Amino acid sequence: MTAGSPIPTTAKREGRFGPAWAALKARCRDAWLRDEGTATVEFVLVVPLILFIFMSAIEAGVLMTRQMMLEQAVDITMRDLRLGLIVNPTVGKIKTEVCDRASILPNCDAEIRIELTPISTSSWSMPSSRVGCFDRSQNVQPALTFNAGVAHQVMLVRVCVPQETMFPTTAAGLSLAKDSGNNYGLVVTSAFVNEP
Repeated sequence: MTAGSPIPTTAKREGRFGPAWAALKARCRDAWLRDEGTATVEFVLVVPLILFIFMSAIEAGVLMTRQMMLEQAVDITMRDLRLGLIVNPTVGKIKTEVCDRASILPNCDAEIRIELTPISTSSWSMPSSRVGCFDRSQNVQPALTFNAGVAHQVMLVRVCVPQETMFPTTAAGLSLAKDSGNNYGLVVTSAFVNEP
């Protein structure tokens, strides 16, 4: 090394810190080469992904089960209504019939909203608005029409029941349209013709 030439950085460090720097380098090299804890690293990286997929599958399964139960309950209830098996139909009777058949839905009796509207066969104009669903965070409930219609009349029925997401941060939970209280609406739409 000639006079006036700069001292290499490693030499500066070793000169300044001496054996402590060499010991630290040796420790870091040994730690880097050891394979203990690799299973823990894999566990930390993989398990959250597996749990996310698992919770998304549960959320999607519960959603589909609730939707199928509600659709079946509405279909059976509307068949009874069409055939005149429900005497003097009121919105309360229809709600009770649907909720008794869709027993998997929590708080169905209190939160279900049913709209029954006759459809004109000359214009076939459908309701433009979406079905009103109950927002649990609001005191105001949507105004829905309930008109049982007359014989030979085409009837449109729309039903909505708000439900809570089980895992709101999963893929299924995030993709659902929710109200301010983190509830999504199960909506079923059907049509039938009143029997004479």
